[in-house]
Amino acid sequence: MSSHAYTEEQLVEQPAIGLFAALGWQTVSAMEETFGLPSPPAPLPEGEGRVSLERETKGEVVLVAHLRLALTRLNPSLPPDAITAAVDELTRDRSAMSLEAANREVYQLLKEGIAVSVPDRALTPGLTPGPSPRGRGEQAVRLRVVDWEHPENNDFLLVSQFSVTGTLYTCRPDLVGFVNGLPWVVIELKKPGVPARVAFDENLTHYKQQIPALFWFNALLIASNGTDSRVGSLTADWDRFFEWKRIEREDEPRRVSLEVMLRGVCDRVRLLDLVENFTLFSEHKAGLVKIIGQNHQFLGVNNAIRSMLEARKMGHGRGGVFWQTQGSGKSFSMVFFAQKVLRKLAGNWTFVVVTDRVELDEQIAKTFKTTGAVSEAEGDECHAASGVHLRELLRGNHRYVFTLIHKF
Repeated sequence: MSSHAYTEEQLVEQPAIGLFAALGWQTVSAMEETFGLPSPPAPLPEGEGRVSLERETKGEVVLVAHLRLALTRLNPSLPPDAITAAVDELTRDRSAMSLEAANREVYQLLKEGIAVSVPDRALTPGLTPGPSPRGRGEQAVRLRVVDWEHPENNDFLLVSQFSVTGTLYTCRPDLVGFVNGLPWVVIELKKPGVPARVAFDENLTHYKQQIPALFWFNALLIASNGTDSRVGSLTADWDRFFEWKRIEREDEPRRVSLEVMLRGVCDRVRLLDLVENFTLFSEHKAGLVKIIGQNHQFLGVNNAIRSMLEARKMGHGRGGVFWQTQGSGKSFSMVFFAQKVLRKLAGNWTFVVVTDRVELDEQIAKTFKTTGAVSEAEGDECHAASGVHLRELLRGNHRYVFTLIHKF
């Protein structure tokens, strides 16, 4: 066998690209990318020559043609001017912001949509308008950036060797996963025998410093050498990059291969669930921290929701036990659970968080506050100070109630 067969590309990158294709992603190599072509983007199969992603320069990190097509498809009721306004809002320069603040701002646009103004005459029957910021004659509507309910309606494109030029350097991440033209996933690979941490220390960290615009849209980062694979958020240090050992069930054999990682977090359905329902931004004195759900939280919360719905259907009210060890992120799991229920399931939900220690009670309530699940005022108002206060809270229409068990 020739020596080139033992390279990172042959041993790790090409199998990863093949797996993305099997997961329903379109794949293309940008090694021979051409720039400035006005023709529609037409990714070509590997080995068929040059390809255009319709970028003008290597400084562009959004595939605007893909983005515009996706927004038009997801918002057929809106006129072209509204689509252009949304494209402009997503792609505007955020270099004056911190990386994590820019990422949070874009995340809110992805999750909640973009408010755009359209003329009254342009509204299609059935489209719900809101109050217009521009006055009479126009209405504000919410433009969808992602179809969270139907993953197949979105555009998933994996680009290998995607070059991006920053202020000083041109960087070329191994794999970049685009959803509707936006770079959500950045993957850096090393050949077997080279620690996966090298991909983080020498590559991903460098990219965040030199081409930060690529990470304004980032959902997750992956570092792997094929056997050891870790995933983390853009604010995580290496110690907070974690393995993904199971794909669908908690009783699966534990494996840490790149295949398990990609099937676990880059499957189109699971990726959208992870981004929509298992992503938090937590405010701290030291700065803004981005948190993404770990493997056990992702599986456990989804199992808990299924169990809760089954208990409601059967009428016995026994949802089961969600068991986690100390230090495994129980508070975040609670936030993930409550926020997904509130977003995805119809109903006037109230969550009663009961603990048996004062410090734990305060810690969990603080987690809900710092992640924005409840405001400071709401957190103080719905924190039971006594048994009498607890009764008042339970009678009221509160989304959350925090209490020590002895107040019952």
